Amino acid sequence: MDNKTKNIMIVGVGGQGSLLASKLLGQLFLGEGYDVKVSEVHGMSQRGGSVVTYVRYGEKVYSPVIDKGEADGIVSFELLEAARWLPWLKKGGVVVTNTQRIDPMPVITGAASYPDKLVEKMKAKGVKVDAMDCLKLAEEAGTAKAVNLVLLGRLSHYFTFPDEAWDRAIERVVPKKFLEVNKKAFAMGKA
Repeated sequence: MDNKTKNIMIVGVGGQGSLLASKLLGQLFLGEGYDVKVSEVHGMSQRGGSVVTYVRYGEKVYSPVIDKGEADGIVSFELLEAARWLPWLKKGGVVVTNTQRIDPMPVITGAASYPDKLVEKMKAKGVKVDAMDCLKLAEEAGTAKAVNLVLLGRLSHYFTFPDEAWDRAIERVVPKKFLEVNKKAFAMGKA
């Protein structure tokens, strides 16, 4: 076991399933024998507000908080949120992001415009960005609410955990009646 603490940030907009994603990652890491700390959600977790959750794992983790420049990975449910939290990513880290665009209130009211070419701008800063349309895949799997599992399927490429470990974590966290569609969404994200 690598005893160095690793840090994953999950960022997005309230109501997208970031809490379930953080619980699932926590279960995955616990199941693989790591000490895990998962933070509470920070931000406006009501539907539509910006949210961030920290997941830290290692041999011994003392704090759930990730400081700027410490995240090994950022999992983002929305492009602008990926760009907003980029300063927390460490050099050599990866951003796994949904390409979905959800206009924040200043854009909705006309006080601001949504930035264009965000993936290109992040890559231009030397950041490894793994971007895909997770909403489309979630809908193909059977529900738009499974964007979180599509993202985690994509994130699984950056770990060496066996598929069985991911399956066990999904089964522990996802309610039985939603298990099949969520496993399908995970598999589609992984593929």
